[in-house]
Amino acid sequence: MISPRELFHSYVAQTSPKPMGLEIIKGEGVYLYGSKGEKYLDLIAGISVSNVGHNHPSIVNAVKEQAEKYMHLMVYGEYIQTPQVKLAEKIAGLLPKNLNNVYFVNSGSEANEGALKLAKRHTGKRKIIYCQSAYHGSTQGVLSVIGHEDFKKPFEPLLPETHAITFNNIEDLDIICDDTAAVLIEPVQGEAGIVMPDKKFMQALRERCTEKGTMLIFDEVQTGFGRTGTFWGQDQTEVVPDIMTIAKGMGGGMPIGAFISSAEIMHCLTHHPVLGHITTFGGHPVCCAASLACIETIQKEDLLSGINKKGALFKSLLKHPGIVELRGVGLFLAIEFKDSEFNFAVIEECIKAGVITDWFLFNDKCLRIAPPLIIREKEITEACQVIVQAIETVSSRP
Repeated sequence: MISPRELFHSYVAQTSPKPMGLEIIKGEGVYLYGSKGEKYLDLIAGISVSNVGHNHPSIVNAVKEQAEKYMHLMVYGEYIQTPQVKLAEKIAGLLPKNLNNVYFVNSGSEANEGALKLAKRHTGKRKIIYCQSAYHGSTQGVLSVIGHEDFKKPFEPLLPETHAITFNNIEDLDIICDDTAAVLIEPVQGEAGIVMPDKKFMQALRERCTEKGTMLIFDEVQTGFGRTGTFWGQDQTEVVPDIMTIAKGMGGGMPIGAFISSAEIMHCLTHHPVLGHITTFGGHPVCCAASLACIETIQKEDLLSGINKKGALFKSLLKHPGIVELRGVGLFLAIEFKDSEFNFAVIEECIKAGVITDWFLFNDKCLRIAPPLIIREKEITEACQVIVQAIETVSSRP
């Protein structure tokens, strides 16, 4: 009999030469369970997806209830579907007044694709600014505006007229000019290894975009839904964008994303041409029901109130000479080591000891800590003990 591992390597397309290869048969709360009885404390939440934990009863019930009513009916925007309407109203109520119109899609990449199209269509301009070490997805369009050349070169030619600036460098903002359609930026850089925004930079960016008629787009795919200790990452900047994108933690584990702007700006997608953006499965009713349940869970369980305290506990317990720096906000943290080899060895030791963590795409000497927001102090303490012991084990090797 062929094992699931053999089938995985034979039939499932691989994206890395050495996948983690953990066979998970169940997820519950902050834990994942393997096929041979293993129990893992999950410190990455599917890369900031399972913010309310794995298999939260409220999410599961919402999925079941909606699936029994109807699933796919029609391409996006043609039928009035209650799950979409309720979710759009809920999201708009959590945002500044200018962000009141929601276009649902399937993922963060698609959300950013739609946001860039919207900015170009509304402004009539083509130039796009992005940041070094930023990640916005891997589809053809947004691949053009991620900040790592090694990821882009094999797939060139990509979008023209894209230009990189350095996050938090005010001097670079001069590149934003009258023909700039959009600046796409993360309010807190994720795959760079958690880089916090400088408020003066963000305020200067907002002013420059307003001056030049440029759309400011915040990519909140990782930072949204409580990850940073506030509901939105933009709350860390005191700046309001023209367009924002969301996904990951939005669906409680179900695939869903959105780009959001004002009704006035979004209206340009309805004409010249009609159907200026199209999606078949975007706003899937089951995913929308799950997302609404996710937001309500965050609110009912008052998850935001404890996130900064939990983040501070991680920071207080993670002490070791092998740590170069521990940085981040809320439950969006990075441990920086001397090099990637050391980091990968620590990650491997952690997984062996039952704690799942990972690295950052554009900063592989940093270890990721982004657990479900429901993680308890006891579990944080246990995780930190494992991490510190893993660092000690790796440090003691000849």
